[in-house]
Amino acid sequence: MADTDLLAAAFEDHREHLRAVAYRLLGSMSDADDAVQDTWLRLTGTDTSEVANLGGWLTTVVARVSLNMLRARRHRHEEPVGDSWPGAAEIAAIADGATGPGAAPPSRAGDPEDEAVLADSVGIALLVVLDTLTPPERLAFVLHDMFAMPFTEVGAVLGRSTDATRQLASRARRRVRGAPNPDRADDLSRQRKVAAAFLAAARGGDMNALITLLDADVTLTGDSYVSGTGRPMVLQGADRASRGAMLASGRAAQSRLALVNGSVGIVWAPAGRLQVVLTFTVSLASKITAIDVIADPERLRRLRLAVLPDQAATGAAGSAT
Repeated sequence: MADTDLLAAAFEDHREHLRAVAYRLLGSMSDADDAVQDTWLRLTGTDTSEVANLGGWLTTVVARVSLNMLRARRHRHEEPVGDSWPGAAEIAAIADGATGPGAAPPSRAGDPEDEAVLADSVGIALLVVLDTLTPPERLAFVLHDMFAMPFTEVGAVLGRSTDATRQLASRARRRVRGAPNPDRADDLSRQRKVAAAFLAAARGGDMNALITLLDADVTLTGDSYVSGTGRPMVLQGADRASRGAMLASGRAAQSRLALVNGSVGIVWAPAGRLQVVLTFTVSLASKITAIDVIADPERLRRLRLAVLPDQAATGAAGSAT
């Protein structure tokens, strides 16, 4: 077996662990896959003959890559979810089987069931809280509390002392323990099911299913970029709102569930460029009472977004209808 084959086999043994670490750090499945791909490329360009613990080395690398992505995300407000959609390398891997010389070894991680399990193991409520932490806090908490990495090694990733790293994790731990409460977690779960059912109905062009999700007095609003007339749009009532929603059903196939400012919504970002965001107000009876359609670039730039694994949420859609 060639050296590259041995290296690929060794990397594959650690892939799922690396992906789990990256997902918990980044909160996006696509970002996590990008981080793992970057880790593979760094591995192929490194002399590993002196590496005694390959698993530890790979975990450190994927953590550093993820930290850089978190920091870049904080500063790149003009593209809030740009890296949450597949990049060129990932699209090529999907289309061509990633058989080129620079591609990572084949992955089993693309299975939707695997993505659902990984996402649910973190929990949507925890993702909301993790998204409020600073990148160093998030990394210290995830690596130490969730993956039992010693503070000395976490500090090496962050470039900080062991004591400073311990303080970061402690501060993050207090914030995680303080929220979300069970009611908040239940609310997010309800939002996710309703939003997934809404997206499924739009994709299938099922007007009846869409109407059943809407409160009789639902209000759909859209900014001037949505209406195309230069004026905001307001549609009142389930019948009018559902017809308005169905007009955009052509975008549903490329739309994804996402956390939008801490609540579950839907984003449309063809080719990774954010174009439209839908936010929902969901009642305790699991009815949508308000829909806000956002396409104004200035409003879009101010949103905090994290894409959710679509298949995981869609699988839960049936229980919402």
